[in-house]
Amino acid sequence: MANTDKKLTVVIGASPNPDRYSYLAASRLKAHGHPVVAIGNREAAIGDIPIITEHPALENVDTVTLYMNPKLQEQYYDYILQLKPKRIIFNPGTENPALEALAVQNGIQPHEACTLVLLSTGQF
Repeated sequence: MANTDKKLTVVIGASPNPDRYSYLAASRLKAHGHPVVAIGNREAAIGDIPIITEHPALENVDTVTLYMNPKLQEQYYDYILQLKPKRIIFNPGTENPALEALAVQNGIQPHEACTLVLLSTGQF
């Protein structure tokens, strides 16, 4: 693995459905040794990663990776900004110019990318 730093990653829009990209991303992040907090619209689990519905205060968040459409993201704006992540990954279909602009204003790097591709190519 190119980057050995472990990056606390918050997966927003996490799903317990193994066919969903959020499920694959959380699983692969953990497999790469990154600590994962999975937030979804109902309590469940991705393997041994609990999916929670609350928005816990977290410190040292490296990455927020989004798996929900821009309309649903609106309820998370304040929470995401509170986390002060280094970056927000807008996975395909989650691109959101409004949140990207807020991120930039708050010193957070927005990335339109795919978490799974970043992991598989060692760019995460």
